[in-house]
Amino acid sequence: MITGIAGGTAPEEIVAWTLRRFAGRRVVVSTSFGMEGCALVDMVARHGVPVPVIYLDTMFLFPETYALRDRMAARYPHLTFENRGTSLTPGAQAERFGPELWRRDPDACCGLRKVEPMRRALEGVEVWMTGLMRSQGGERTGIRELQWNDAYGLIQVNPLAGWDRGRVWDYIAAHDVPYNELHERGYPTLGCTHCTRPVPGARPEHYTRLGRWAGTDKTECGLHFDAGRTIERKAWVQP
Repeated sequence: MITGIAGGTAPEEIVAWTLRRFAGRRVVVSTSFGMEGCALVDMVARHGVPVPVIYLDTMFLFPETYALRDRMAARYPHLTFENRGTSLTPGAQAERFGPELWRRDPDACCGLRKVEPMRRALEGVEVWMTGLMRSQGGERTGIRELQWNDAYGLIQVNPLAGWDRGRVWDYIAAHDVPYNELHERGYPTLGCTHCTRPVPGARPEHYTRLGRWAGTDKTECGLHFDAGRTIERKAWVQP
């Protein structure tokens, strides 16, 4: 049983508690450079602790995402932004598995470029901080601020679990946090170029996953949910 965070605790307090409680342990923050991740990185950075910030360069990210990564690294020089993505190039993937794997089998593509790299990135990590929120819907409605993650064998802390996109947007504005300009062009969430589309009428303060894997019933890449099943089922795609 993992305890230590009372219900209703503010995200900033959860971040502070995590850094105190697990000082000297292997703690990482992950981000895909969406708005929630940017807010979380800012909260962590305010404590001056050199926590690694890991991200997965799938080699299919938007140019705006790469530009934001560089802005974040410049803004928070005491944090280490570590690319833990696959080394499998798009060309090599097409040669091994055929063209447009993301279209024919998006689960397999996510397994290659997200799930397996994250599994490797989290090996030996003891505490993982994420930007997940219950308000994001789907399986995310069941997350807690502090929980054990069986798939990766570590403690998972979700400081923003009780927030929604509106509160994240308020935080971004109040603290002048860098964020992805695609949020202002109708992209509520950011993923790979092939599998992410703008949502008509979407504004930065509104969250929806309608723009991800449009036209399919897929809503998650497998990083946070069904990770163990996805890894096992797609083991054949390991580079």
